[in-house]
Amino acid sequence: MQVTLPSIIATDRLKLVGGRFGASGTHTSRTMMTTELTEVLRVVPAAANRSEYENAIVEENCLGKSTTSNRRLTYRRMSELYGLNPSLPLFAVLRRLWDLDVAGRPMIALQCALARDPMLRGTSTYILSMPVGSQLLSNEYVASIREHIESTMNDGVLDQVRRNANASWCQTGHLEGRVTKRRKTVGAPFGAVAFALWLGSLEGRVGDDLLASFWMRHFDAPRHAIIEAVLRCKQAGLIFASIGGGVVQIDPTPVFRPLQLEGTQHGAS
Repeated sequence: MQVTLPSIIATDRLKLVGGRFGASGTHTSRTMMTTELTEVLRVVPAAANRSEYENAIVEENCLGKSTTSNRRLTYRRMSELYGLNPSLPLFAVLRRLWDLDVAGRPMIALQCALARDPMLRGTSTYILSMPVGSQLLSNEYVASIREHIESTMNDGVLDQVRRNANASWCQTGHLEGRVTKRRKTVGAPFGAVAFALWLGSLEGRVGDDLLASFWMRHFDAPRHAIIEAVLRCKQAGLIFASIGGGVVQIDPTPVFRPLQLEGTQHGAS
């Protein structure tokens, strides 16, 4: 059964922090690459500038790629998904949350990738409509992707998007299985919840409406578990929040704190 997700409002604020909109996306050729992202963020210090991320991947070959061209392509695709640029607010938020919530890293990466890749966003509706334990049906999935992306692509490219997105949703824990893919339950790690609240606020959402955004729909958690995650975000100093008597007040602006960098940084992309 298909469901309608809350719309993503392409506000100037979302674009300014690094959100991407349009008819192209990284999932035409790659997955979310969470293993690669984990290694890059392990070897590159949080205070690094953009050029140091490029140097680690291309020159130092921290990901063990066999050719220079493959290293450069990997850097380009990872930059498309995550920015790898401390002057880009989306990446600054990801980098801050990464060490605060280790268990939540796949879902933290997902929030950033969803904001940066229209192709991945276009696969969300079907994935999130699947009941837990149900099998992914390729024909229905492909039809849903066509409906929810702006691009007109041939069957071969669309199939590649499907395959790459399947792998990404397995990386986040929403799907499992090597051949037959089935829906799994994912929780609401507080770091990813903080990210989702911040993204929702950039759309102009406030209060209880923040809990109903597109970004928050990616957690398979009842309301009480979401509230617990929100309160943990508050305890970690990531948000301001007051919840009681049926009233929800949330200010996620503290989530974004510009990184203190070493050296000269390059412009956002």
